[in-house]
Amino acid sequence: MAENHAFDVVSEINHAEMHNAVVQAQHEIAVRYDFKGTKASIEFKKQDNALTLLADHKGQLETVIQVLKEKMARRGVPVNALIRGKLEEASHDSVRETLTLHTGIDSDDARKIVKDIKQLKLKVQAQIMDDKVRVTGKKIDDLQAVMAHLKENGPEYPLQFVNFT
Repeated sequence: MAENHAFDVVSEINHAEMHNAVVQAQHEIAVRYDFKGTKASIEFKKQDNALTLLADHKGQLETVIQVLKEKMARRGVPVNALIRGKLEEASHDSVRETLTLHTGIDSDDARKIVKDIKQLKLKVQAQIMDDKVRVTGKKIDDLQAVMAHLKENGPEYPLQFVNFT
């Protein structure tokens, strides 16, 4: 009798790599000529999964975000995990924006993922477990087909496939 194989679909980021990307972005902002004498800064709050960006004006803020995205991509942190907040006026004629990092799969998206997997008509089962989706099946090829489908048609935030057995 064939044994069942399984994997979990999750949405996570590597906090150590994210921290390193933020530190590198902070360093670049500190040494770049176009940021000399400005209020441009990045603050990373790990416990809140949030980043607070500060700049003199909106154009400079966009440049700070671009620097951060470059460092994230170079460190292997998915850039589409960033969720932009609203632009706020801060003190002393500066602007502030709070970015959050997407972690976990919310229940609506988990239900949609399970529904998409069922529509594939493969011999696999999908079940929601907290903020992840577990997919089981007898054939590894079926599980790999599910992974390929989710990579193409999944939500806009990054998905990872872990605990493959």
